[in-house]
Amino acid sequence: MCGIAGYIDKNENANELVVNKMLTRIKHRGPDECGIYINNNFGFGSVRLSIIDISGGQQPLPNEDLSLWIAFNGEIFNYIELRKELEEKGHHFRTHSDTEVIIHLFEEYGESCLSKLNGQFVFSIWNKNKNEIFIARDRLGIRPLFYYLTTDLFVFGSEIKSIFEHPKVKREISPEGLSQTFTFWTTITPDTVFKGIKECPPGCFMKIKNGEIAIRKYWELSFATPERYYKGSFEDAVSEFNKIFKDSVKIRLRADVPVAAYLSGGIDSSVTTSYIKELEPNVLQTFSVGFSDDEFDETYYQELASDYFNTSHVGFKCTSEDIASYFPEVIWHCEIPLLRTSPSPMYMLSKVVRENNIKVVITGEGADELLAGYNIFKENKIRHFWAKDKNSVIRPLLLKKLYPYISALQNSNPNTLKMFFGYKLEETESPVYSHLLRWKNTSNIKNHFSKELQNKIGLYDPYTDILSSLNGNLKDLDPLAKAQFIETKVFLSGYLLSSQGDRMGMANSVEGRYPFLDYRVVEFCATLPPDYKMKFLEEKVLLKSLMKGKLPDEILRRPKQAYRAPIHSSFLGKNAPKYVKEVLSTESIQKVGLFNPESVTKLLIKMNSGKSYSEIDNMALTGIISTQILYNKFIKEFEYLSDDELINYEVRLESNFK
Repeated sequence: MCGIAGYIDKNENANELVVNKMLTRIKHRGPDECGIYINNNFGFGSVRLSIIDISGGQQPLPNEDLSLWIAFNGEIFNYIELRKELEEKGHHFRTHSDTEVIIHLFEEYGESCLSKLNGQFVFSIWNKNKNEIFIARDRLGIRPLFYYLTTDLFVFGSEIKSIFEHPKVKREISPEGLSQTFTFWTTITPDTVFKGIKECPPGCFMKIKNGEIAIRKYWELSFATPERYYKGSFEDAVSEFNKIFKDSVKIRLRADVPVAAYLSGGIDSSVTTSYIKELEPNVLQTFSVGFSDDEFDETYYQELASDYFNTSHVGFKCTSEDIASYFPEVIWHCEIPLLRTSPSPMYMLSKVVRENNIKVVITGEGADELLAGYNIFKENKIRHFWAKDKNSVIRPLLLKKLYPYISALQNSNPNTLKMFFGYKLEETESPVYSHLLRWKNTSNIKNHFSKELQNKIGLYDPYTDILSSLNGNLKDLDPLAKAQFIETKVFLSGYLLSSQGDRMGMANSVEGRYPFLDYRVVEFCATLPPDYKMKFLEEKVLLKSLMKGKLPDEILRRPKQAYRAPIHSSFLGKNAPKYVKEVLSTESIQKVGLFNPESVTKLLIKMNSGKSYSEIDNMALTGIISTQILYNKFIKEFEYLSDDELINYEVRLESNFK
């Protein structure tokens, strides 16, 4: 794992100092080494977290004739097989790194090499002869890449803060980006919450030459229509999944450093732990975070799983005070407003992992999206069922089972449930029907926007962008597949893998690996009929069938518990940190200018009154605090690094490779 950054300027030669500053900003992504390569008006580099070929994998790295140079962030898990293929074609290697495999693969196959890669990656290749930059991002967007483009300048980096170190890049909040975030929980690729800053979309590559950019897709998530469903029996599907998933875990154990695992107490992380123990029976180190608040805590199940698999386990509990205390650092690393505090415990977890001298962890992300684990999929099924008899007083009662943590729902009568869940109930033909209710509820937070921000947003409708981004991929899909596509396309990369995945791990120099997101696993699961994933209202039926007798029954049969973290007690409890009052003060709200001070005051009065408040109120509070922090850190208080703050680096000279 690494962080990469660089730029090309048509009007002047690249400045080694500027590249160094960009890389220093993201040194947390690669604390082990730093290398820079300059070629006239182009310069780029890497900060390295050394995991494979520790002694020989320094970057940037050239091909044999020095015409191509690469900076790489990520892992290619099938690099051993690819290297053998390339050696048979006459390629010679200087190192044993996966980085060098990529550049030789690109030399051999060009852009079509991407179809051969099994990994999580972003890489940039400088073609010295063509004066062209080639950048590619992995299929599902596990690793990030952002850029800034004008007619004269192209700047790119693994994180936005790195790009902001370039003196010609402006820092401004995007009203449209905020509107998207406060609707979908994330921006719609390629947008971000900063004006002029874009992201390379998942499954895409970019070519940059002479101030022009061409972006093309090399892979697209595709769920099967009914005529293309997997034709085998359920038992066949279980067997086929087992075969693919086992190899996915196996190649993700490749490393020259110890590999540990997260163990949350849920099914997904227990499954990955089970496979690791089967493949490598040696002592496995596992990590988990619990909560001092019993409503959110899963420590019992974490310890149950650890005992069952006999792992060397490190678990700890975080408090509401901890969550609020680390929250500003979380926002600094996420670079986007958050509507949940859930990333904060993940930040603390990776911190503990690093303190135990671990650089790599295997986790269970992706299973919920691919095998229908989320409650939104069940909610979608119930709403479809209810819509067939909209006046039923029985059908909406099924919704009470999904959200036991929303106390207001448990004593609700059918009329109240209809008010809560009945939004556009009969619009079942909408391609985004499954998410209409969530997005409508989230959009209510925008009522707290200031008039100035609302005027800047104007007639902009984020739904136009979301429908455009889905690009007709929902046509003819069954209702579950539609919901899965949206959740994977929008939420997985834009929020889960970013704010809770890459950013929280790499903030503490820890790489996460995701066996469920091996593209072979993804493509196989996308062919499964809906009842192989969810039967009636039981989620992940394929995975549960596969793991019967291989996991403790208490874990296998436990109801899905959404990963959540305290909000109200974190920000409004008696031990809340001082900054919370400061960023929520009328003076601060007015200075930033993004929220209505009167509306924020009313929200605080409501939430401090001791009376009931809603989950949307919790989300609004988190969103306002995180946006205020984001503005302060990236706009108001951002200061360029001074020369004495810069990290040491190696200049990668062509003469060293001749």
